[in-house]
Amino acid sequence: MAMNDKTPPDQSAAQAAGGEASPPTLKTIAFMTGLGVTTVSRALKDAPEIGAATRQRVQLVAKQIGYRPNRAGVRLRTGKTNVISLVLNTEEQIGGFVSDLIYGISEALAPTPYHLVVTPYSRTNDPLEPVRYVVETASADGVIISHIEPDDPRVRYMTEHGMPFATHGRTHMGIEHPFHDFDNRAYSREAVEKLAALGRKRLALLAPPSNLSYYRHMRDGFADALMEQGLSEVPFPTATVDHSIEELRKLTTELMLRPNRPDGFVSGAGAGTFALVAGVEDAGFKLGQDVDIVSKQTSKLLHLLRPQLYVVNEDIRLAGAELAHAVLGRISGRDMASLQSISHPRAVEAYEA
Repeated sequence: MAMNDKTPPDQSAAQAAGGEASPPTLKTIAFMTGLGVTTVSRALKDAPEIGAATRQRVQLVAKQIGYRPNRAGVRLRTGKTNVISLVLNTEEQIGGFVSDLIYGISEALAPTPYHLVVTPYSRTNDPLEPVRYVVETASADGVIISHIEPDDPRVRYMTEHGMPFATHGRTHMGIEHPFHDFDNRAYSREAVEKLAALGRKRLALLAPPSNLSYYRHMRDGFADALMEQGLSEVPFPTATVDHSIEELRKLTTELMLRPNRPDGFVSGAGAGTFALVAGVEDAGFKLGQDVDIVSKQTSKLLHLLRPQLYVVNEDIRLAGAELAHAVLGRISGRDMASLQSISHPRAVEAYEA
């Protein structure tokens, strides 16, 4: 049987052999658009020397036929993987943090040749190990990391080895690098001011672990606001947002049964607030009457727990998008100052019953 003259060359060879059509290639797009392979390749890369109309036509055809670059071929030709690695602790917070972060990064990468690969590690392992693996195997063109420390060995390692990266949080080690962060200092200040306006006098802070950068930011804002408002602190040093909910619940109950119990809490994480509420109620106290809580949250779930809670929202999808733009900007050599961003908290919100 004669072969259709309009069948793309990649498919015709496979069909002639009685097999399934092979995946579309640059030649397929070139055949369908009447352009040269080199022009098609440049159009798919948004090369400025190719006219806008041609770029759009080529990219539309590529999308319609399901074209995907051959990664092995791309790596051989360019030395690039078109991969961004997100290195994540397997015990990250509940409440949508991980899914929202991945969503934000993926949405930002969607219009680009890059795709996301999650590289997990356990809290019991050295967090530098997965980063070292990515760098030594050249398995990604850029890396995104979280749980940032003031003097973070991962930042030093990637800087020394020339690996583009972005951090979810800031360091304090004299190395300029791309980052996105939430202003936890401003958050804790606003939370204390809200509790002061509610008439609360003795406040406790559920903070992140002291080895992380945002502990310092949150702690400084809390202490400054306490002093300005003339309030006192009820120390809660044995508890952090990284404790399990059951551990935090027990510690909160013990704290509430002390003679100098707090009448207000500032919580650094929504997951921890679930435990605070349970612990307060286990001790026989009522939220909104005996004690108030202001909590940061990364997904809007806390109002389902108790409408008396006060919340400040942190947009993790935005953080993911900013981190993706930052690491891509680093890969392309953009100015460092344009790759550093901070999200500022909005006003404390209350949910009505």
